[in-house]
Amino acid sequence: MSLARKDLITLEELSVEEVIQILDTAASFKEVVQRPIKKVPALRGKTVVNLFFEPSTRTRTSFELAAKRLSADVVNFTASDSSLVKGECLLDTIRNIEAMNVHTIIMRHAYSGSVELVARHSQAAVVNAGDGTHAHPTQGLLDMFTIRERKGDFKNLTVTLVGDITHSRVARSNIHGLRKLGATVRIVGPATLIPKSMARLGVEVYTRLDEAIRDADVINILRIQLERQDGQLFPSAREYANLYGVNARRLKLAKPDVLIMHPGPMNRGIEISPRVADGPHAVILDQVTNGVAVRMAVLYLLAGGESDETGD
Repeated sequence: MSLARKDLITLEELSVEEVIQILDTAASFKEVVQRPIKKVPALRGKTVVNLFFEPSTRTRTSFELAAKRLSADVVNFTASDSSLVKGECLLDTIRNIEAMNVHTIIMRHAYSGSVELVARHSQAAVVNAGDGTHAHPTQGLLDMFTIRERKGDFKNLTVTLVGDITHSRVARSNIHGLRKLGATVRIVGPATLIPKSMARLGVEVYTRLDEAIRDADVINILRIQLERQDGQLFPSAREYANLYGVNARRLKLAKPDVLIMHPGPMNRGIEISPRVADGPHAVILDQVTNGVAVRMAVLYLLAGGESDETGD
């Protein structure tokens, strides 16, 4: 059982069958990681490198846990402590890491396309842990896994993505993945934070939050990414919260069993109220839990592991 590809760069490039394969494998691994002994020997003898050029808590930690629970050796690479600060170029860094017989490189970088560039020049498997505003495929997969656990079929679901669509790699990965499996996807935010090209992806575009979340099955709330914005794209955080913050009053417009999601980190009181973030509809911590199982599935399938290594 394996993916018929060396790398995972985007969800756009995956077939429906590959997405389902990853989600089904993740379900097996979630059962494994809930056992008292959480390790399986699927990647024993292999080395996985976490190559992160941007800060990360959830993604980096869950990839590390995923690799260790598959019995891989894990090396965490920090750009600020590497030869990059001495002027070494990215590809030379990759070639030197690869020369140490590394099996998989998990990479996060500030520039869109950087991970694909590395994958083209690397013999190791490369997994995109987020590149610029381009893609974050494992976040999209773990979001879909969390939705499927609670809702089952995607084909009758309406999922609303709220916030900074322009700068969100999470939004793009969610759109590609959810649309493949038949969900209706809405996006909403200030007009300055929604690219004009979004409509071509088959989503419904809104600028009024109340309209976008009416009768929604899932609301996935995105972080305002001030670090990626050039200039002031909305008047103030207070006005953004008034117009686009998801609060308990607005939640009543959605389906009674709506799921509230957030990829983190949350700006409480701006894009999401504490009452909603900590309320009964929130599955935000479930997303974090499921991230380990999904990333185990990705690493395992890219390695071409045997089916009995999942512990089934």
